[in-house]
Amino acid sequence: MDRPNELFELAQKIADERPTFFDKKGPGIGDRDTSKFMEELKKRTKDKFGCNLAEKLICRDNKSTVDFYFREEETIVEVALSLHNSLSEFEKDIIKAILAVQVGGHPVKKLLFVSKPEAEKRHEEPLSRSIISWVKKDYGIEVEIKELTHLQSRKPSIVDLETTGLNPSSDRRFATSKDIQIEVAFR
Repeated sequence: MDRPNELFELAQKIADERPTFFDKKGPGIGDRDTSKFMEELKKRTKDKFGCNLAEKLICRDNKSTVDFYFREEETIVEVALSLHNSLSEFEKDIIKAILAVQVGGHPVKKLLFVSKPEAEKRHEEPLSRSIISWVKKDYGIEVEIKELTHLQSRKPSIVDLETTGLNPSSDRRFATSKDIQIEVAFR
């Protein structure tokens, strides 16, 4: 797995550890919660990769920074948790990726957005699709949106069961996925 996808997995793990992560909180409380989430993601990313990849300056002329930049993978990762909203940083972050290439001299082949649910659906609209196609065609930058998901909405796996506190070394445990209770036997 490449480092940008590993970062996504770290973000998902942090979201799984926060019971109210997906709750709507509004201004103030939501901003503080997002800041704490980002602080933890930056810390774990630095610990995992052994270097600071966060808040990278990608264009000196206008002091533009991106949430994470992976030079070897030529990938920018923007954690845009509100990407599902009609007013989001979608277009601004795309412009920053173009500036990174055109003005900053940084190789960028991919812009990965990490967001909460409904972002993909929101950006299936014609204007967003046109922007994504234009950026790919004219600048060679692929735009991808990956959504963090509620633990309860994913199919149970050993990793998910461990996240919920179930111990795979036990003979039998129970896990709940939505309204279905599943008995899991580890042998």
